[in-house]
Amino acid sequence: MIIKNLPVEFEEAKEVLGAIQQAGFEAYFVGGSVRDTILGLKIHDVDIATSAYPSEVKKIFKKTVDTGIEHGTVTVLDHGRAYEITTFRTESTYQDFRRPDHVEFVRSLRDDLKRRDLTINALAMKPNGEIIDLFDGLDDLKRGRIRAVGVAEERFHEDALRMMRAVRFASQLDFIIEENTLNAIQHHAPLLAKVAVERIHVEWVKLLLGRNPQAGLTDFLATDLYLYCPLFDDKEAVFRKILQLKTLQIRNEESAWTLLCYLSSLSSSSVKKLLRAWKSSNGLIDNVIVATRLVPMIKQQRLDTWTYYKSGLLCLKIANDVATILGFGINQAILEKKYAALPIKNKHELKVNGGILIRSLKIKPGPQLGEILRKLEFKVVVGEIENQQEVLLAAAAEWVK
Repeated sequence: MIIKNLPVEFEEAKEVLGAIQQAGFEAYFVGGSVRDTILGLKIHDVDIATSAYPSEVKKIFKKTVDTGIEHGTVTVLDHGRAYEITTFRTESTYQDFRRPDHVEFVRSLRDDLKRRDLTINALAMKPNGEIIDLFDGLDDLKRGRIRAVGVAEERFHEDALRMMRAVRFASQLDFIIEENTLNAIQHHAPLLAKVAVERIHVEWVKLLLGRNPQAGLTDFLATDLYLYCPLFDDKEAVFRKILQLKTLQIRNEESAWTLLCYLSSLSSSSVKKLLRAWKSSNGLIDNVIVATRLVPMIKQQRLDTWTYYKSGLLCLKIANDVATILGFGINQAILEKKYAALPIKNKHELKVNGGILIRSLKIKPGPQLGEILRKLEFKVVVGEIENQQEVLLAAAAEWVK
């Protein structure tokens, strides 16, 4: 197979590939960018594999960075772009089921490709667009099939994260995991507990944001992988609810977690506990807590002006995305219009602050000052007082009396 019209990302990288070849080494485009080009999908990073050892790569190019040189990866900087160049390699045993004990650089493309996880990811491409397929990956792409390279049991025993990658691709590409690969995942599922949560987190989110998340989630449950994810051991019933939804197109990670937390009926403290176990950022945790509170308010049509103000547009959108998935969302344009109509969007937009009140009304710093500012903020938001300094000072003066 030859791809005649290569994406611009490959065209731009040909000069780098050519420089390696001119130095007497093999070099190919590899990995996800090749797979996605064949599928007609948008590509991201262009990765290059070569028979040149890292020290040899560094001699070819003027600007390089040792981003992962112990594993054979050197980043080449060319015309403002960065390309990861990785030496063909084989890997030793994986005693911790996460990382090889050591890697060995080799000159053989076959030896490099056979260590990869799935056949659809074990494709290489020459600069002219010719595909090198040593493990029938093209046939699997054509059939919409997820299959491990070589012996599935060995691939998952080497790196347990590959099991999550398999179910993620089932969702992301809307493919079917072939029987031997699926059975091997179920057999080795307990090994997932040995993988760093951060690595699992990435695959889990990609699964939920995929083209057909129900497909990936079905395999996630069928293989018992969920039992070895943080605080998921009691979530089977919730996942079954998600599988029953008619449509499941999730926009972002916050919406994914909000859907899960809402269907799990989690309190704010439980949401925080779950997301901290998954090593989520504080910002994401805060947004999901607010959005999870908002979903039932949308369902019960209890959103008032103060709630719009305190929640913020981002959390309102997240909650409404989830409510829409569940069948009771409100029109997004109406939601944005109501938020835009708020007199102020945060307390810093008030025409008075603590300093102004202290100078104008001779109020001393303390609880009374804070209470007056909160009262002014509320009354401006709900439209009872105009956000004009003289009006706010007059109201505050009355309260002080």
